[in-house]
Amino acid sequence: MDMRQLVGRNFARLRKARGLTQEEVEARSGLSQQYLSSLERGRRNPTVITLYELAQVLKVSVADLVRMDED
Repeated sequence: MDMRQLVGRNFARLRKARGLTQEEVEARSGLSQQYLSSLERGRRNPTVITLYELAQVLKVSVADLVRMDED
């Protein structure tokens, strides 16, 4: 699987599980809602710093954002 799609899918799943909207993540991270939307669609290649910032907002580890499904 493409890493961008994997990160996007994991980010969307974790964000929704925490009851956060993209706009709320935007306010907490400083990343634009447009960027977050593109990230969820697998169209962005996030930097390590971006992954760290998103993990902080979601209160997860960076590994949770890049972890492959166990299905």
